[in-house]
Amino acid sequence: MMTRVFCIFLSFLLVVGNQAYPFHSQSCGYESCNPVKDGMINVHLVPHTHDDVGWLKTVDQYFYGAKTKIQNAGVQYILDSVIQELLKDPSRRFIYVEMAFFWRWWHQQHDHTRHIVQKLVKEGRLEFILGGWTMNDEAATHYSAIIDQHTLGFEFLSKTFGECGRPRVAWQIDPFGHSKEMASLFAGMGFDGLFFGRADYQDIVKRVLNKDMEMVWKANQNIGEEADLFTGILLNGYNPPPGFCFDELCQDDPIMDDPRLKENNLNEKLILFSTWVMMKSLTLRTKHIMLTMGSDFQYSNANTWYKNLDKLIKHINAKQAKGSKLNLIYSTPSCYLYQLNRANISWPVKTDDFFPYADRLHSYWTGYFTSRPAIKQFIRESSNLFQVSRHLDVFAQLQNHIDLFRVWEPLSIAQHHDAVTGTEKQAVANDYTARLTAGAESYQKLTNAAYTKLLPKTEETPPAHYFCSLLNISMCEITEHLNEFTVTLYNPLAQLVSNWVRLPVVGSSYTVLGPDLNSVQTQVITISSSTKRIPERRLSKAQNILVFEVKIRPLGFATYFVQTTKSDDAIQRTLSQVIPVDLGTDFEIKNDKIAISFNGKTGRMQGISNLESKISASVVQDYYYYIGHPGNNSDTDTQASNNYIFRPLNNTPSSVNYLMPVKSHIVKGPLVQEVHQVFCPWITQVIRLYKGSNFAEVEWTAGSIPINDDKGKEIVVSYQTNLKTNNMFYTDANGRQIMERKLNYRPTWTLKISEPISGNYYPVNTKIFIKDVEKDVQFTVLTDRSQGGSSLRDGHVELMLHRRLLFDDGRGVGEPLNETGVDGHGLIIRGKHLLYVDTKENSTVFHRHQAIENFLHPTIAFAELKMSPKEWKDKFNTNWAAMKSSLPSNVNLLTLQQWGKSTLLLRLEHVFEQGEGTFSKSVTISLKNLFIHFNATAVEELVLGANLNLSDLHRLKWKADGYHTNNHYFKKQEGLEITLSPMEIKTLAVTITDFF
Repeated sequence: MMTRVFCIFLSFLLVVGNQAYPFHSQSCGYESCNPVKDGMINVHLVPHTHDDVGWLKTVDQYFYGAKTKIQNAGVQYILDSVIQELLKDPSRRFIYVEMAFFWRWWHQQHDHTRHIVQKLVKEGRLEFILGGWTMNDEAATHYSAIIDQHTLGFEFLSKTFGECGRPRVAWQIDPFGHSKEMASLFAGMGFDGLFFGRADYQDIVKRVLNKDMEMVWKANQNIGEEADLFTGILLNGYNPPPGFCFDELCQDDPIMDDPRLKENNLNEKLILFSTWVMMKSLTLRTKHIMLTMGSDFQYSNANTWYKNLDKLIKHINAKQAKGSKLNLIYSTPSCYLYQLNRANISWPVKTDDFFPYADRLHSYWTGYFTSRPAIKQFIRESSNLFQVSRHLDVFAQLQNHIDLFRVWEPLSIAQHHDAVTGTEKQAVANDYTARLTAGAESYQKLTNAAYTKLLPKTEETPPAHYFCSLLNISMCEITEHLNEFTVTLYNPLAQLVSNWVRLPVVGSSYTVLGPDLNSVQTQVITISSSTKRIPERRLSKAQNILVFEVKIRPLGFATYFVQTTKSDDAIQRTLSQVIPVDLGTDFEIKNDKIAISFNGKTGRMQGISNLESKISASVVQDYYYYIGHPGNNSDTDTQASNNYIFRPLNNTPSSVNYLMPVKSHIVKGPLVQEVHQVFCPWITQVIRLYKGSNFAEVEWTAGSIPINDDKGKEIVVSYQTNLKTNNMFYTDANGRQIMERKLNYRPTWTLKISEPISGNYYPVNTKIFIKDVEKDVQFTVLTDRSQGGSSLRDGHVELMLHRRLLFDDGRGVGEPLNETGVDGHGLIIRGKHLLYVDTKENSTVFHRHQAIENFLHPTIAFAELKMSPKEWKDKFNTNWAAMKSSLPSNVNLLTLQQWGKSTLLLRLEHVFEQGEGTFSKSVTISLKNLFIHFNATAVEELVLGANLNLSDLHRLKWKADGYHTNNHYFKKQEGLEITLSPMEIKTLAVTITDFF
């Protein structure tokens, strides 16, 4: 199996590197479109298939067409069949989207077929739309992973098909709500437009009446017109008009046009089609209408589609001789977009986003913001591993394309709108997890290879490094079984970081030495009973947690040495003090920056004080659950809650312990103070305060959610503050822009709320916060994965942590969201929130910096220490860095990747928005002498997806509510000075020399 994958990817590299198939003069792009007839209603028929990269079946099963009893779908047959049908008529068109499938299909074709496909692409008859590895979700995805998965697809298309392979239109026809940041990223990738299929049913009604189905989306006011994107909502989702689905999977009758046949239905079909088109055309502003002729996994027998579409075009257009104003053509989304641009009319403007999405009463698609929280966290962690993989690949000059691809590809698949969303069948979720696990193994292999080259000062080869993936549940075979070992941490940030390491150990006394062999202060904490109950750590022998602080230079690694000791004095210095809590007396934990107070009667957190800024807030925390609504989904009243839909049975949640006092005890030591709390047998938490920290860390553990009462439950944590917020709150969009939210309100239409809880839930990718409208106070919560969240009353923040449900919601999955662990009981989930109280400006600085540190946190590798720390230091680097100095704190190094033999792909981003204080100023960075081990000599700026020089980008120009967008012509980047404005990402091809 591994050999086959290697050969496939090797062939990919050969095509990429050598461009084996020569490109001739191009007629692709807008000039390849079939001609329209001005003055008529031009109907753009777009043959397409929507191929989910996993959903009811796994990626492999969908590609090969296996498991037909689950779903009759086989992507390889679709592509085989379409190519043959396109050859029969040069006017025919087809669009394809998901490179995860097309890349695989391409490498199974003979040269003859590849040449045919090259010709079809060059002539615009086969057009790639969107072009990412998959059609990603827009709620639960992080912007970094979105960019990476599109870059993977774009690179394959660029190297295989040249400029004709570059997509010009984004195509998000199936995701369940649409993000403003996603539109901004698409604009940065150079797309001329975006089309999607799903918007809230109330929004659609108003847009149809006002002819606002197409608009200019001002996707990022920080960037300005460069982020404007023409956007259209498709008229029928992404399905064909009723009665005109001609696939083998459909039930509609074909067009029977032979007058000799008794069941000739031509006139009936033509009247039905013409009537539908004329009615729909009244909702649009031009004489062009686009119809999606296809749907999920259609065209496995493309002949049935094209044969009937040929007839439809022939007979409708024949009526023009008798005065008909309908003109049908084979088309593509980009050809349709081009005609809208030619119309030269003014379009409405959109400035907010398309969340949350409801398709009918009581049916808000806000459950998937949280569904399958374990895989959401795994995907987030895998993205971090990928960043580190490509950094180390560059610095060690590994040129390890195979293992890097094996980390990149499963991560890209996982961004699919039925993967990270948690809206897939359980067997498919298991497959995604297995793929990500294989990707993590490739990361480990690549890291070992890199450390073999980067660690040695002499000719001696360093020991093998090992990795622990279950540190979050205090389990690690290496640290539990070795008495002496090294801990090497890599920092993927371009700034110096301090971080806290927590290692599961068996003993109670350890010494830790830093990279310079200086003694490092430690603390030992007994592993809690709530941690020990997690069934996945049943083989662990660890009894304690060893805690110490590490400091790591920008894009560097540092090695720490851990050794057991039997010194009684050492035990006394490092052991934590456990303090029982007597109910009735208030208590607190604090350091020199923050104090967290607890109510002695209830045991719950009741306040956070920022001692530096002298800002305090009442913060009362509790855990609740909503009972998932049961039902058979036969109508809106029986809509059930499950993977997609969040619909509570009651609008008032139940407390997990019915307001009984919370059992607590305090753990104190020199480095960290903790309050361990048990709310009920299946909800526990640790509130943690590290030395020098200015925020509280809440480590929550939820599950196994009980269902013995035959009721599914959705677990939320509530933070009720005394801030006056006027029902306003703020969430992030994919980890970047901040979106202002208001309870029971939509900016573009008058909302009639049918579900006051789920209808006010929004995706929280990394942060949610509230501001006091009278005082300079802000309360912020940072998350470690995507979650659904809201502010359902003044001063309130609520986040959904975990879901276990018993009824399908009727959206296709066909099974309840009832995840189980290795013991067969409901899955236990552990995660973290970071809580911060301060002034509004200080809070902005905190959540911008800390969210990036959470995402790009240090990775840890272990090695057995078979020599003294001094000997190790003499032989190996223990404090290595790739950068001479840190980047400014408002700049993040988003991407560093080998892009050619002497070229690096570098992305730099300004992480603040306009108006966010002193850090919002533009900043200039010099690439000259920035890195220690190589020199940058030249820079070429690219579009965000790295598939076109920015100076060659000429986007379509639009009129919108009284102004014109520009055509986005950019001057060539000159020199090594890079200037970044707020929220700007610059993608650079950097030529390097003198690698040493």
